[in-house]
Amino acid sequence: MDLSEIFRLSLRSITRNKTRSALTMLGIIIGVSSVILLVSLGQGLQDFVTGQFEKLGSNIIYVIPGKIGSGGFSSGPPNFAGSKLTLKHAADIAKLGGAIADAGGGTQSISSVKYRGKSMYGTVVGGTGNYMRLHTISVSSGRGVSETDVKLGRKVAVIGKDVIAKLFGQLNPIGKEIIIGNQSLTVIGVLSDLGSAGAIGSGNDHSFIPITVATKIFGSENLQMISIKAISKEEIPTAIKQAKKYLLRQLKEDDFSVMDSSSLLSTINQILGVLTAALGGIAAISLVVGGVGIMNIMLVTVTERTKEIGLRKAVGAKPKDILIQFVIEAVVLSILGGVIGILIGAGGALAMNSVFPTSVSLWSVSLAFGVSALVGIIFGVAPALKASRLNPIDALRYE
Repeated sequence: MDLSEIFRLSLRSITRNKTRSALTMLGIIIGVSSVILLVSLGQGLQDFVTGQFEKLGSNIIYVIPGKIGSGGFSSGPPNFAGSKLTLKHAADIAKLGGAIADAGGGTQSISSVKYRGKSMYGTVVGGTGNYMRLHTISVSSGRGVSETDVKLGRKVAVIGKDVIAKLFGQLNPIGKEIIIGNQSLTVIGVLSDLGSAGAIGSGNDHSFIPITVATKIFGSENLQMISIKAISKEEIPTAIKQAKKYLLRQLKEDDFSVMDSSSLLSTINQILGVLTAALGGIAAISLVVGGVGIMNIMLVTVTERTKEIGLRKAVGAKPKDILIQFVIEAVVLSILGGVIGILIGAGGALAMNSVFPTSVSLWSVSLAFGVSALVGIIFGVAPALKASRLNPIDALRYE
């Protein structure tokens, strides 16, 4: 028998039992779509973080609590809860001069923001008077948080467009009173559009308040980060040395890490890369489950078609022909399931992009499709071997 004839017989066998074939493919469909969807989420998050760091500029340096190893978070993650960084540290670093143009500190927490019975959860950033300027964050109306606001502990806030949309609708928020935590604050400005990243936010769901007010609301005197601006990109190494030299007179070496934006981005991307791989690996488990399902169904099919196999062997079909036919049936089921899974996974990722950053990469689609075909071959071999080894006389007698 030629290959085209074997392929035609395989397709006829699959279409003869449509419900069984569809249920057999279900495991592969779920596995492939899960792999593409979860990898797209991880890749999208990586792209989003990279884009946000590019907006910050290339001459920003970050002081983070805790010791971060040179190979990423090998020496432990940032110790935000046990931070020993203070406002005094930020102010002193700003006065160092030399390669350092400016410095400021900040902290952030997720908190409820309320206005007249309406409520939402957003990111509340407490910063020094120059925090917004350091991070190139501007206002579209009103004004930003100033040094005077910080020194006097004024209860003021600058809010993003998502906060306005959810709490104020078409009302002008300037001058209105909102409640963050247990404090009432006056809205003094509206943040410029910082782009949308759906559920994780990107600034549009942020509220900026003076750091002195944030410490009262959240009960922490220490900073989660000190941002340092070097006078130029070329002076970053010198600025890092200056900051480290000062901080080592105040703190222990394990209490902080100083990184420029490229180093920090590289570290974060390492973490997100591992996370993406882990998500893909977890989803790939369902592909193995789908492969086991294919093998079970094919074994049942071999038993049901024992007489057919015996008759084909009796009229001249070789064991190789039987083997190839059943392998093709398993592979076709896997590939069809893979194609449907790719369409569902890619479609789901594109649909989720309005709520969460996603990025469908060609390598994830190729990998998912290749694995689905490989699953068909691997788990189709055992049933195919069983079918090819049947004795034609015993098969014809089978009831």
